[in-house]
Formats: sequence, structure tokens, C-alpha cells
Amino acid sequence: MSRSDPVRLLAVREAPLSVDEVFGAVGDDAAGGTALFVGTVRDHDGHPSGAAVTALEYSAHPGAEAALRAVAEKVVADFPVRALAAVHRTGALEVGDIAVVVAVACPHRAEAFAACRRLIDDLKREVPIWKRQTFDDGTDDWVGACG
Repeated sequence: MSRSDPVRLLAVREAPLSVDEVFGAVGDDAAGGTALFVGTVRDHDGHPSGAAVTALEYSAHPGAEAALRAVAEKVVADFPVRALAAVHRTGALEVGDIAVVVAVACPHRAEAFAACRRLIDDLKREVPIWKRQTFDDGTDDWVGACG
């Protein structure tokens, strides 16, 4: 990724995620607005019995990073993106852990908000990442992060 490439950081990895790393990757002097989204593991997910989430495990297809790049390139094509970064975690996570961080820098804040929203929505819909939620009633459930 060259500095002229607005896609500055893309990764699907098991190591804990850093908000500072992602925010730092999208620094750009021509950007007037930077939008950042941090997705964390919550303690519930609408289980029919009301059971709480106690653990979560993400798995990714080997082609997940290529799919993430395709999503990022579509966002860059549709918005005046100066810089973009997206990192998704895999492996075992606990409630409160950071699962995904995305950031987009654009000339203006409205564009940055819209591009960031598209980035996270399309990532969740199109990148082949799945999560297994474990509940406090002993059940578990696999949820596809893409349709």
C-alpha cells in the first residue's frame, strides 16, 4: 500500500486490536473529518431465553482479507476518501473486547461518517467472518458475519 493509496491498513488477525493503530493509519493533512467505529463484544444478543453472552469466538475464511480489500475499494470509489483502515479480530474474545475497528478520513465530516458507516456495514455483510457465541445457559450459536 503506497501513501497515495487511500487504503492504509487492512487486516484480519488474532492479536488484540489497537484503536490508536487504526486511527494513526488514517491521518491525512487534507482530511477535515475522520470517523472511527469500534465494535466490542456485548453481553447479550437477543437469545430467545434471555441468556447472556459469556464468550465469543470469531473464525475467518482464508479469503477474508481479500474480501475486506474489495469492500474497502468500493468505499473509496463511492466517497472522497483520503485514508481508510479496517481491522477485524479472530479467535476467542471476552465481553468488552474489541472485535473490529474501522476508520475513514475524508475532506468533510458528513462524508467521513457516511463512508465509515458503509465500510462497517459492508464488512459485516460481505467479509466471510463468522462468530460463535456462547451463552450462560450452556448453549451456543454460530452467526455469519456475511450473508
